[in-house]
Amino acid sequence: MLTPTADLYDRYGDLLGSCDTQLRQFGGVHAFAGPAVTVRCFEDNALVRSIVAEPGAGRVLVVDGGGSVHTALMGDLIAAAAADNGWAGVVINGAVRDVAALAALPIGIKALGANPRKSAKSGVGERDVPVTFGNCVFSPGSEVHSDDDGVVVLPVHARQ
Repeated sequence: MLTPTADLYDRYGDLLGSCDTQLRQFGGVHAFAGPAVTVRCFEDNALVRSIVAEPGAGRVLVVDGGGSVHTALMGDLIAAAAADNGWAGVVINGAVRDVAALAALPIGIKALGANPRKSAKSGVGERDVPVTFGNCVFSPGSEVHSDDDGVVVLPVHARQ
């Protein structure tokens, strides 16, 4: 059983980053947690696709799309690959598409919103770098927890 984000905040206080960005639930799983894998990409999802093709091993992919909802960084095919490859969830500072299909998948997905427009596929972006949104820093390996209350991150150095 996952520890609720509110209980984690009560336990860790300000050591725990609490994401202010109001993300929506899109996946079939509403509570998920795991070590962060990070990517920064703007309106281009080629890196996202390549990362979720790897074994997820219960990790959480954190995607900083710059807050753009102009194009979707994840749709049903990429999300299904993530679920099939064992990713616990995906947190996207950007948009998704294929909303009805995402809701049926056994994976947690949080994003700003939805847009049916496809993204570019050139592979522009950075992987395994700290990303910041919602007054929260997500570093590779930090522990990300998400549920209906929000998204929190426990830095590697703060774990007890």
